[in-house]
Amino acid sequence: MPKLDRYLTREFTQSVFAAMVVLGLVSLGGVFADLLGEIARGKVPAGLLLSQLGLRLVDFLPILLPLSLMLGLLLALGRLYRDSEMPVLASIGIGPGRMLRPLMMVTLPVVAVIAVCALWLGPSAKRLGDQMVYEANRNLLITGLEPGKFTALPNNGGIVYVGGMSADGRTFTQMFVHRLEGERVDVSTSASGSLYLERDGTRYLRLDDGFRVEGPAGPGRDYRLMRYKRNELRLPDADIKRRKNDPELESTLDLLTDARPEAAAQLHWRIAPILLALAFALIAVPMARSAPRQARYGRVLMAFLGYLVGMNLTILGTQWISEGKSPAALGLWWLFLPLLAFAAWLYVRDGKMSTPKLRRAGASA
Repeated sequence: MPKLDRYLTREFTQSVFAAMVVLGLVSLGGVFADLLGEIARGKVPAGLLLSQLGLRLVDFLPILLPLSLMLGLLLALGRLYRDSEMPVLASIGIGPGRMLRPLMMVTLPVVAVIAVCALWLGPSAKRLGDQMVYEANRNLLITGLEPGKFTALPNNGGIVYVGGMSADGRTFTQMFVHRLEGERVDVSTSASGSLYLERDGTRYLRLDDGFRVEGPAGPGRDYRLMRYKRNELRLPDADIKRRKNDPELESTLDLLTDARPEAAAQLHWRIAPILLALAFALIAVPMARSAPRQARYGRVLMAFLGYLVGMNLTILGTQWISEGKSPAALGLWWLFLPLLAFAAWLYVRDGKMSTPKLRRAGASA
């Protein structure tokens, strides 16, 4: 590999990697805050915090990497222009066209990572995360129910105390359940109990051989005492019902044979980051062109706005497909093809503009 290609490849790689780290840390904070909110609402068990965080980051990479690639290339090329290295390269006949090889040596591996994450790892991580939450919510032992300890159920579903628990967390002894329903308070006790799941995913807590006291939560004497042989309490859903036939959880191969508009929309949503990253990488080269001492952060802002426009159009297009407003066969090609053609035209035009200037400069010299 020529020294120039090695130099440019190293510069591009370092800048893209730095952009990935910075944007990754920012995204990590957002994903972490979102996950904490779901844990607080009882949607995700607290014990799955780290595993869910890692799986969601994998699913988030196809959205993060195209922006990191474009900003990294833009900053690297901007530095070359700022330090007058690009004019020096142009003086020896090396223009943007000659930079295509080092540019692709950085872009294509990133695009390959995006493709792997978007088409395979991301959907797999989402399925695994959904399965883990589902299994965890099926087993109250994992959600925090421990022998000898009062445990609050998700969504203010009440407070449960168990004196003992089987190894699989399904059967209990010495149970106490406190629930508040409107203006009435309900307290149940039993010698034993068990947890079971209906086919639709609804959880029930069965109490055997116990007492139930129901009465006003405030002042009053309207209390009722009941003794029961069996009492079944429906536990809050906590969003544990699995999404059946959800296109987001299907593999890419299954989406290819799925005729539903939602499946077509999901398929194009997974393809979008791959083509957007390629287009953004080509656009970064002409966009970085600047005078040696000209500020470059305005172009970074323009690139970020361009990324937002591209992603918003992608989201809008996928909604149109899923709602049937846009043909599934058309997909998002109305966005991808013009954008790729425009990026290629900008790149080629940027390279051709420098050639006459070099010739004129050489003729005058």
